[in-house]
Formats: sequence, C-alpha cells, structure tokens
Amino acid sequence: MTTTRRSFLRTAALSSAAVPLIPSLFTSASANNHLPALSKVRLGFIGVGARGRSHLQQALFREDVEITAICDTDPKSIAKANAMIEKAGRKTPPAYTTGDEAFLQMLKREDIDGVVIATPWEWHTPMAVATMKAGKYAGLEVSATVTLKESWDLVNAYEKSGSHCMLLENVCYRRDVMAILNMVRQGMFGEMTYAHCGYEHDLRNIKFNDGQSIGGIGAEFGTKGFSEAHWRTQHSVDRNGDLYPTHGLGPVAHWLNINRGNRFTHLTSTATKSRGLHKYVVDKGGPDHPNAKVNFKLGDVVTTVVECANGENIVIIHDTNSPRPYSLGFRAQGTQGIWMDDGDTIYLEGVSPKPHQWESFNTYQEKYDHPLWKQHAQTAQNSGHGGIDFFVLRGFIESIKNQVAPPIDVYDAAAWSAISPLSEQSIAGGSKPMEIPDFTRGKWKTNKPIFGLNEVY
Repeated sequence: MTTTRRSFLRTAALSSAAVPLIPSLFTSASANNHLPALSKVRLGFIGVGARGRSHLQQALFREDVEITAICDTDPKSIAKANAMIEKAGRKTPPAYTTGDEAFLQMLKREDIDGVVIATPWEWHTPMAVATMKAGKYAGLEVSATVTLKESWDLVNAYEKSGSHCMLLENVCYRRDVMAILNMVRQGMFGEMTYAHCGYEHDLRNIKFNDGQSIGGIGAEFGTKGFSEAHWRTQHSVDRNGDLYPTHGLGPVAHWLNINRGNRFTHLTSTATKSRGLHKYVVDKGGPDHPNAKVNFKLGDVVTTVVECANGENIVIIHDTNSPRPYSLGFRAQGTQGIWMDDGDTIYLEGVSPKPHQWESFNTYQEKYDHPLWKQHAQTAQNSGHGGIDFFVLRGFIESIKNQVAPPIDVYDAAAWSAISPLSEQSIAGGSKPMEIPDFTRGKWKTNKPIFGLNEVY
C-alpha cells in the first residue's frame, strides 16, 4: 500500500461519524412497556460504608432523586451518611440498623422505587433477590455473586418477579473502553477474535491494615481489620480463583455482544503459588504475628481463558497479592487491528501511518469518543473513579425513571460473576474445562445490544 493510500484511509477513518451504528433503543418509556416515566426516583440504600456513600453522593446531586431510607449495621456509617444528606439540604431518612436482616424491614416500605446495594460480597445476592421480590429495582455492586447457584438465584428472581436488577459495574463506562466499543461497532477492528482483561491491583493494604483506618499500615484482617479488611481478606484465605472478574470482563462482554448474539461457553483456569499475602504479613507484622501462620489459598496470579460461542477467546488475569501498578490489562483484537490499555496504543492495518508500529490512541479517543461522554463529561468530571461512578448510577436512576430494563441487566450480572466460582472449580480440578451455563436460556441468540447505544445510558 502506498503512503498516499494509507494516509487517505487513516484520514477517512478518523473523520468518520463517531457514533454507534445502531438505532436508538430507548425513545420513550411508553414505547417500551407502556409505563409512564417517573418524575422523581425514590431510592433506598443497603450499605452506606465507603462505597455506598460514594453512590449516595451521586444521588444527592440530583434533584429528581429522593433518599427515602438507608440501612447499615454500623452506626458510624449511618452517621456519616446522614451528615452527607443533611449537608445536601435533604431530610434525614429513616435508618434500619438492627441486625443483619434489617434490610428486610426496609424493603417493606412502599416509598422506594430502587435500592442500591453496597455490602460485603456474600450479601449481594440475598439482598438483590429480596429487593426484586419486593417489587423494586436492585442496583447491585460487583461482584454480583459468589457461587454458581447465586447466579441462577438472581436470574430466577428476576424472571419470577419481573423486577429488574442492574449490576453497577462502573468500568463499563470508562471513557477509553467506551470509545473502543464505538470503534468495534463501526468495524474498525474488523471481526473481533480476541480480548484480554483482568484485575491487576495491589490490594495488600486493603486486605490488611492497622485496624484503625483504610490504608493504615498493618497486618490485621478479619475481626481486627478495618473496612474491607474486615471481610474481603477472608475470601483470599478460603478461595483460589478469579475473585473479582467483572471490572475487566464487563467492557469486553459489550465488545463481543455477550448475551446478545454471543455467549460464554467454557473456561479453564490456573493459579500460581500463593506467596504475596504471607510475605506482606511478615513484612508489616513480623514473622511472629499470628496472621503469619494463616494459609492463604488464593494464588498470586490467576489466569482464566474463556471461549465464546462465536469463536473468540478472552484471557482474564486476577492479580491482587503482588506489588505492581494498577492495570485492567485491556486488549481488543480483531482481523483489522489491535488496541492495548497498557501504553494506550493502537495499530489498525491500512489506517495506522507505519506498518507494524504502534501509534498513540489519543487521536482515536477524541474522534471516537462515545456520545455518553460527549454529552455528560463536564457533569461527570467531579465524580469518583475518573467520572465512571457518575455514569453507572445515572444508568440505574434513568432506568428506574423511564421504567425500562437497565443497560447492564441481570443476565450480565449472572454470567460475568459466574466466572469466579467456575474458575475455582477449574483450578481445583487441575485446570479442568468448565462449561459456563446459558443464563438467558437461549435468548442470547435473538437478544439485541442494550448498552451504550446513544447518549441516553
């Protein structure tokens, strides 16, 4: 190909309309299910710790949202949540605090349209199922489930109740992965063949602390740990698998139309030896610290390979025990080119200026910026995690307001989260291939994409 021809293709590619070539799905509430849009959304919150309060703050920015109830067993978390609500000039809502099942009392209220659930993982599914049974939208933090049975519990609860469940996977709204989604849908990568993702995040000072503060340097966890160290670390003691798959897998699932013309079929997983957490305890607490005797089951690096019905492969890396910079390790690859998150580089055959050489993604990010970001970037800029917290809660609220299915639905929650228990089973069986259930019961063959179709949500 001549330089002139290559330059022409590159210019044409970068000047093409940067919008998904898919018709709008949500023209109005009445066009979807004949229910009128709500003028105000009434939200309840189960769990108002650090993550729950982050969602609460986003809700308080909206005049069309009313906080009608909160629930948490920790009085300090309730007090902090109430202080935020009062600072926003809102009325302090009733609080449900008595016992682990206080949320069941809250769910009896008739003045709640949707519930944001931000609690330890083992509570996610029971709380979401109860919320759906109560006839309310459930907004569920990640991961949705711990066991394979829980994934089916979510699906069955939705199909029986008709009440929606949205997985609050904020990384699906990351600006770069949404631009990539835009490019995938416009065929810029050709036919997709492969994707790489994961959760590579040094969580050692989250899994352990001094028992007094988040990030407090120490070797305590469990009853002596603070915040997530109080419950999250135990999963690293008891389980060996990909404990947290959805941050990476969510965006990839949208690129590959999982549950909407495609699905996960099988996986295999393997794990390295477990060394990082023990070393951290010894380094911070000394060789005689009681936790130095704990046998941590979680391998330092867990690698899972997922096969898809349409022939693509996905590699997922889980690495939370090692000293390393943060990365979700995204890679989108097709017959026409490749993009990689680390280094933020891209190569498109016939479009990139030099054969076999990476170029910066910056120009493509600007040209293919997703309509959601173009429309709402200024509003989102002050929210958590680089703006994505704004978008994910907005998607939940707008779904309730318009009385439609959420853009990340119960089938996504079930399938993405199921990777975790299936990876455990695969590793326990010597990297045995595991069949991934079809949680849609065949509907994936005709389902249409619903996420990120336009600037709505």
